[in-house]
Amino acid sequence: MMKGLTNIPKTWLAFELNILRRLEFNSISIPFTQNARLGRALKQWNKRVLANDILKSAYVGAAAEIENNAQTLSEEEVETILEDVYVPQYRLGNPALRNWFNETDAWWFDNVRRNIGNLSSLTSKAIALSFGMKVGDYVFSFDDQTRELRQPLSNVFRRLWSIEKEPVNNGQNNSSVNKTAAEFTAENYSDLLFLRLPPARKQDLKTFLGWMAWREEWVRGNDVFWEKLEASQRDTLGTHIETKSQYLSLIVELFKTAQHIDLWAIEHVEDGFIQTQDVVEAISEVRRVDTVFSKDFSELMGTKAAIITA
Repeated sequence: MMKGLTNIPKTWLAFELNILRRLEFNSISIPFTQNARLGRALKQWNKRVLANDILKSAYVGAAAEIENNAQTLSEEEVETILEDVYVPQYRLGNPALRNWFNETDAWWFDNVRRNIGNLSSLTSKAIALSFGMKVGDYVFSFDDQTRELRQPLSNVFRRLWSIEKEPVNNGQNNSSVNKTAAEFTAENYSDLLFLRLPPARKQDLKTFLGWMAWREEWVRGNDVFWEKLEASQRDTLGTHIETKSQYLSLIVELFKTAQHIDLWAIEHVEDGFIQTQDVVEAISEVRRVDTVFSKDFSELMGTKAAIITA
C-alpha cells in the first residue's frame, strides 16, 4: 500500500537486497507486499518467502510470483481467458469498470475476469489476474494524444504471456496470504521480519490509491467493498490516521506483535511527517536497534529511505 512504490525502481530494489544480503536468515515474512519483485529475488537466494497484503490485487501478484514455484499458463488457458472477450453480454458483471475504462475496454476486462474465474487452478487464476492488471496499467499509460498507438488488449495479454519469465523454483514452501499486517505477523514464524512501513495516510484507501484502485475493483469484481476493507484495518498499522502519535503507537503495537521473530529489518520512507529518528525511537520501545542504513533517492523520487535492523 505504498503509493508510488508499486513499481519499485531497480535502484530501490538493489538497496533492499544490499541490506538483506548482510543479514543471516533462511525465511522471511513480509507483511506489506505491494510488489513481488523483492520476494522473487529472495527466492533466487533460496530463501523461504512468506508474503502478505491486505489488498487482494497485491496478494494475487504475490501468489503468482512468490508462492508459485513452477506453474505457468498453458496456451489452452490463454485461449479460454480471451474467448469472446470483445462480445458484450446482457450487462456488465462489474459496472464499476465504467468508472475507469471506455465501454469497449470495460467489456474486455469484464469478460476476461469472468473467463479467469473458469480456470481450474488457483495458481493459474493468480497468474492470469496478474497479466490482466498489467494490461490495465498499459491502458492507463496512454493519453488522448497517444491513444492511437495502443494495440488491441488481447494482443497485449498474449504478448505479456509470451515474454513472462519462468517462475523461480527455490524448493521452498513459499506462501501468499490476504490478511491485515497484524494478523499475518502474529501467525507467522520466520527468521526475519521485513516490514515496509506504509505511509501515514489521512484519506480513505481508495482515494489514497488513486488510479491504482481499479486493480482492486477488477480483482474483487465490484466496488462495494471499500468501507468494509477500511474497517478491517481499524486500529492497526495501515489504517488512515490523524496524528503523528497515533501512527507511532500503531507501529509500536505491531512491533510488540512481532517479538517472536528474532530479526527485524524495518524500511521507512521519509515523507516530512514521520522521520527516521521517530521510527528508531518506536523500535527502541520494544527492542534494541542494531543498525540504520540510509539511501538518498532525492534525484530519482524526491525522497530518502532507511532500513533499520533490530
